Amino acid sequence: MKAYELRDLSITELKARLSDEKTSLQKLAFTKSVTGQVENPARLKEIRKEIARLHTVITQKSA
Repeated sequence: MKAYELRDLSITELKARLSDEKTSLQKLAFTKSVTGQVENPARLKEIRKEIARLHTVITQKSA
């Protein structure tokens, strides 16, 4: 999701989405550590960027 789309969501929705993304990242990282490979390694980078984007929007809305 793009940042301008995230700005339309409430802080509660953003925090729920952030927790989902963190869980997804943990599962993917665990899979990578156990098996040594993942189906789509670029997905790790995408999830980290999405988490950063969510943190940014939450901070902007809080201030």
